Amino acid sequence: MAVSGERDSDGAGGGGGPPAGFGGELFRIAVVPAWLALTAVAVTAALGVGADLPTVVRYLPFLASLVVFGLPHGAADHLAVERLGGRRPLVAVGAAYLVGGALFLAAWLAAPALGFVSFVLLTWYHWGQGDLYVLLAVGDHLRTRGQRLLALAVRGGIPMVVPLVAFPEVYRSVAAATVRLFDSGGVTVTALDVAFGPAVRVAVGGGLAALSLAALVLGGVRGGLASRGWRVDALETGLLWAYFLLVPPILAVGLYFCLWHSVRHVVRLLAVEDGGRSLAPGRLGVGLAGFARDALPNTVGALVVLGGLAVLAPPEGGFLSLLALYLVLLAVLTLPHAAVVTWMDWREGVWSVESESAS
Repeated sequence: MAVSGERDSDGAGGGGGPPAGFGGELFRIAVVPAWLALTAVAVTAALGVGADLPTVVRYLPFLASLVVFGLPHGAADHLAVERLGGRRPLVAVGAAYLVGGALFLAAWLAAPALGFVSFVLLTWYHWGQGDLYVLLAVGDHLRTRGQRLLALAVRGGIPMVVPLVAFPEVYRSVAAATVRLFDSGGVTVTALDVAFGPAVRVAVGGGLAALSLAALVLGGVRGGLASRGWRVDALETGLLWAYFLLVPPILAVGLYFCLWHSVRHVVRLLAVEDGGRSLAPGRLGVGLAGFARDALPNTVGALVVLGGLAVLAPPEGGFLSLLALYLVLLAVLTLPHAAVVTWMDWREGVWSVESESAS
């Protein structure tokens, strides 16, 4: 599979987005395996099997994400920018991480509750943009900017909103542990209490459900219910809703982060790296080994930053407090990473539509 500027019948028929032929490889390598994994976990949870999982098991995906896909998936951002023709990529991306990360950390220090809310909203956007790219790669039903924006809002919103609806106490405990890192008195965490009340949960959950339905209806009208893109979209939307409603949120988000979001981004980077040759059958191992080598220096750097955060805001001890510290690190890194991916989206025409490309 070679990346080119053209589209095929399975590509982004709306005139922008991933290159021709990429959707099939992405579907085979990243999409279907994630469906199988999350479906298995959701069915297991629905049957009540493993309801009393040891605490350490629930946190294992986040622990694994330190070195497998999760944290490393953004560690090759400078190479992605270089391969897409960006100027002075190392300087530009380094400055984005230094300035963006510092600004986000300053927000946590000044207003921890606002920092947590900002992180949720930023992750909402970033995980949505990741899924939008995939939807454009595998189908052609998102034909307008409005549809693409709606898809981004729905897909990013499900991992952020559905656990709040289904598991408000766990969600609140994570928020409280994160805020307490910078506010040992726990004063500001009460500012978030309103978000965990029934009225807010019903409102945001109902609103997201309505958006999900509207996105699928509009996609079906535009692209046709028989189109592959719409069928993938509908299946994934339903799967993610069920998954986050059923699976305890720390386990659910950790698995999603590693197996869904991060893997999809890594496959996108491999396509950018060598025109997609490393995605061909039999060559994926070589491509992943190359990605691991490229990501290693910045992954180690991120772990050093994590150590610095532990000195700045010592965790209280226990898995929850350690997770809270890790979430702060992810927040600091997600702002510049999302900015890089936004640039990649612009460079690859994610927001270009047919009427523009024809003009």
